[in-house]
Amino acid sequence: QVQLVESGGGSVQAGGSLRLSCAASGYMSNYCVGWFRQAPGKEREGVAAIHTLRGNTYYVDSVKGRFTISQNNAKNTLYLQMNSLKPEDTAMYYCAALLRPYCPGAWDRAGEYAYWGQGTQVTVSA
Repeated sequence: QVQLVESGGGSVQAGGSLRLSCAASGYMSNYCVGWFRQAPGKEREGVAAIHTLRGNTYYVDSVKGRFTISQNNAKNTLYLQMNSLKPEDTAMYYCAALLRPYCPGAWDRAGEYAYWGQGTQVTVSA
């Protein structure tokens, strides 16, 4: 059973930056780990994903060039560096994990993931 704990959310002005962290309860080799977000009244949206063994990364178009997903294997921690934040990035952000030797084509579909954290709130003001 993998446990995930997100941190690093907060309130920033548009154009600012935040770094979210996702701490895993154990060594996560061979997992696809995704960051998702959900705004009130909207569906959960896949933002970025990384395969912890292969290193492949994936991004939704709306965050390409602004967000970077990375990992620190020694610390069992995944990160989401968010730059040039916009008000439309406001949401609860979750990390999720899937034990698989590759990230699926539908890496941005929440139903693919078995393990979820509790979320961390990001609020971007204009």
